[in-house]
Amino acid sequence: MPENANARSYGDGWECDIGYRQNGDVCVAVILPENAYATNRRYGSGWECLHGFREVDSVGCVAVIVPTGGYLDPSGMRWHCLRGFTKVDDTCEEILLPENAYLTGSLTGAAWECDRGFEVSDGRCTAIEVPANAYLSGSRYGQPWTCERGFFEQAGLCVAIAVPENAYLDAPSTYGSGWRCERGYAVSGQTCEEIAIPENAHLNRLGNRWECNRNFQLAGGRCVLSN
Repeated sequence: MPENANARSYGDGWECDIGYRQNGDVCVAVILPENAYATNRRYGSGWECLHGFREVDSVGCVAVIVPTGGYLDPSGMRWHCLRGFTKVDDTCEEILLPENAYLTGSLTGAAWECDRGFEVSDGRCTAIEVPANAYLSGSRYGQPWTCERGFFEQAGLCVAIAVPENAYLDAPSTYGSGWRCERGYAVSGQTCEEIAIPENAHLNRLGNRWECNRNFQLAGGRCVLSN
């Protein structure tokens, strides 16, 4: 058994003491590079770099250089940019925030976005022109404003929906007239005409047409008794 070694706790043979590494048939002391500390483990290099230093080529430790606008990672081996800065090569460049904008904190997407009521235009945030009878939609895509209830978009304006007699405003919809006939009335062009209910018939569940009573069937536009 060589110097600075001990018998294995299991099996045959020997192993080097902590702080030494086997080199052929002898145990040589682990040499700590500058800015490193001993791990006191029998495996690995036997040393690790101090906090704020990183290993280079498994032979030494070099200082982690943190640029202006950055901070040392908790691991002590790398750095990140502070909020309000973005990484460019080995530096942290300050993000130029335009008026009426805010930082997103995103590491992959846009560094800033416009405040509500503003939109990006040529690297600036310009006010969104909302027409009368409309409100900001808050959507990131498409039209930034939506017409109020009772109005529909037309050529960039919000035009009032003309609701005929015996009708009411329908739920907002991209298609359709924007109004619906009252129960007992049916659409006829741009008006609502009263539904003429024949004998032995009644309005259906929706109230926009009629159907024959039970035990009656449709024949020639009338409800006749079933045989």
